[in-house]
Amino acid sequence: MNLDRFRDHPSLFFVDWSLRGVGQVVFQNNPLSGLVILAALAWNSWIYAAICVLGVIASTATALVLKADRAVMRDGLYGFNGALVGLALVAFTSEDFRTGAIPSVAMVVYLVCAAAFTTMAFASMGAVLAPYKTAPLTMPFVLVGWLFLFAVLKFDAIDAGPMAKPVSPEQFSEAVPYVFATWYEGIGTSIGQIFFQDNWISGYLIVIAIALNSRISAAMGLLGAVVGTLVAAIYGGPEGAVRDGLFGYNSALTAMALGGVFLVLTWRSLLYAVFGAVISSWLWASVAIFLKPIGMPVLTSTFVLVTWLMLLGQGAFKSLEPAPAGEPAAPEDGRAG
Repeated sequence: MNLDRFRDHPSLFFVDWSLRGVGQVVFQNNPLSGLVILAALAWNSWIYAAICVLGVIASTATALVLKADRAVMRDGLYGFNGALVGLALVAFTSEDFRTGAIPSVAMVVYLVCAAAFTTMAFASMGAVLAPYKTAPLTMPFVLVGWLFLFAVLKFDAIDAGPMAKPVSPEQFSEAVPYVFATWYEGIGTSIGQIFFQDNWISGYLIVIAIALNSRISAAMGLLGAVVGTLVAAIYGGPEGAVRDGLFGYNSALTAMALGGVFLVLTWRSLLYAVFGAVISSWLWASVAIFLKPIGMPVLTSTFVLVTWLMLLGQGAFKSLEPAPAGEPAAPEDGRAG
């Protein structure tokens, strides 16, 4: 099946680019992966699926109007931060975090502008980081998401909502024992939480979507989720936070980034990626506690922080090999022999 046949299609190219943008949230330059991810979101909430589409369209269209680099647009790289910003704004302003709420007209305009702004932020951060051969990752989403969530508190036209999702272990007052469901739900929901989906089934469907493009990325994402969940449990993380996947989603992204996407996968880079996943789990708690007084969620900030620190200095480590320039279509393409 030729997945590139619509990339330059005269009328369907934008659909292809947008679906790739959804897939690029988890490093998958594949429209089929993006489509299955949208189905995974719809399994949990059609509202989130629709908002994801709206966000990716807004950011990708902005890049198109501004005549951004066509190769970057074709890979969906201008779309994924916009998709995440749209999801975050709805998730953290809804009465029910799990399903989200249909946004008001004011919120629709607000999130479209926020998604569009990630396009400028992505280009700016890309220019700053280019000499260091490091990608912006989801930092445009994190920065824009925080700024726009802060501003909601000043506008009566947008209901800030109860910020339903807990962001700090301190918010769990009761000690609840771990049970079997803690593990399989916590690991699955860790993947789902990348897209703000508090649904473990959606999480495992996203793993399948990733595997359609790269079995290595799917395995590394699942491994990162397992590591993040296990670390949290070993160190006595609250059962509710562990089951909700809060300790695992940054770890899953970190493991994928370091385990085949930006570094050629070898046994050494595998250990490097696992170490990064461990650190990401610990730092989620650290950043959550730091942000709690100002009411901000962690988002994917610990993934970005850990991955940047481990990629910017990787040139000093001769056992680590950067992935081929231009980023392979999947980690399998750049794997060391």
